[in-house]
Amino acid sequence: MNDADIRFMRLALTLGRRGQGRCWPNPAVGCVIVRAGRIIGRGSTAPGGRPHAEVVALAQAGEGARGAAAYVSLEPCAHHGKTPPCAEALIAAGVARVVVAVEDTDPRVAGQGLAMLRAAGVEVTTGVLADEAGADLRGFLRRAAGGAPWITLKLATSFDGRIATASGASQWITGPEARRHVHAMRARHDAVMVGAGTARADDPMLTVRGMGMAHQPVRVVVSRRLELPEGGKLARSAGDVPLWLCHGPDVDEDRRAAWAARGARLVPCAVAGRQLDPESLCAALGQAGLTRIFCEGGAALAASLLSAGMADELAGFTAGMALGAEGLPAVGAMGISELAEAHRFRLAEVRQVGGDVLHRWLRD
Repeated sequence: MNDADIRFMRLALTLGRRGQGRCWPNPAVGCVIVRAGRIIGRGSTAPGGRPHAEVVALAQAGEGARGAAAYVSLEPCAHHGKTPPCAEALIAAGVARVVVAVEDTDPRVAGQGLAMLRAAGVEVTTGVLADEAGADLRGFLRRAAGGAPWITLKLATSFDGRIATASGASQWITGPEARRHVHAMRARHDAVMVGAGTARADDPMLTVRGMGMAHQPVRVVVSRRLELPEGGKLARSAGDVPLWLCHGPDVDEDRRAAWAARGARLVPCAVAGRQLDPESLCAALGQAGLTRIFCEGGAALAASLLSAGMADELAGFTAGMALGAEGLPAVGAMGISELAEAHRFRLAEVRQVGGDVLHRWLRD
């Protein structure tokens, strides 16, 4: 690994990030083709997951790829699916060297792409900017290894951890800059998820707005009995923007049929106690292809995910105001009596966004 490897891989990572939220169930990968120190091809995974980044970059490089080096943020695939393996495409193009950030955890690949390249006489280098690539691809890598998507839990609260006053007033605790930043975060995820209580209280659209984007993430609502407003914004837009409803097995058939007729996708999940089992919920969403989910509460869903250890990342926006004990808490009851019972997260980032503070935490 040298300075040039780092420079070109950093560009590949930047290209890969452009596809976040638009490539699922495939990973958002970036690829750069370099010949004699000059970039002759670049590509990122196309919306919907195809064509892959390597194919896009090779098409741009053309015959110039022969004898060149390819920088790829994820191990090239080795299996035949709807498209031929990217490892084969690199070999056929005559690429002399392939530099990879991280290996693929998908059992269909898992080192086989690298082995295929080496067997064809291609020089292979791995581990360049592996930590950065792993962070970018962690949703795909986690789902490929264990089945569940990466869950980011976002909470916008007052200084004392409240999301609304006692009367339910919550617009707006944080400022316009923080709210715009939330829309940018939504755009980088496959799905935005809320609980039924939030859907009833706020009547949200859960779309990305003000970013100049035509693409929208999947909107996921967790409601054991599908007790959602049938005349609300989600119901009215179900045929235009993807809406998935996660529910329990005891929902009335007529209610399920009514939501399906509106255009919603129904996702059945197991029940634990009085709510949906969080592990079953996350497994079902992973099975459906989602890799990165941005959960925006409410309090009961947040408590459920935290208690089950299913929240991988916390993103908190804190405003400089206090609402007092009578305000509504950001997280519901978790039954914790000893500090040792609480899941620990490590601080990843702190920065000011407008008049508020963003702090991000990763599960330790």
